[in-house]
Amino acid sequence: MALLRQEKEKIIQKFAREDNDTGSSEVQIALLTENINKLQDHFKLHKKDHHSRTGLIRMVNLRRKLLAYLKKNNPSKHDEVIKSLKLRG
Repeated sequence: MALLRQEKEKIIQKFAREDNDTGSSEVQIALLTENINKLQDHFKLHKKDHHSRTGLIRMVNLRRKLLAYLKKNNPSKHDEVIKSLKLRG
């Protein structure tokens, strides 16, 4: 269920600010979004997996906090990330 190394590297390259950037809020939001999407597919098959659902809720809350931080500090980058990840309809 976790992201594969190749998938993770691809996401990091797309959203990184610099070459060795793996911890910026943009990268973290993108990685969390990919994990959330994978978990949503998992729940279509495993409806009673409540333990993983708790992890999903934590990821959603963390992503929400990171998006709020990014919006506060860099609104243009926030809008760019929202559009590229196709969040909020």
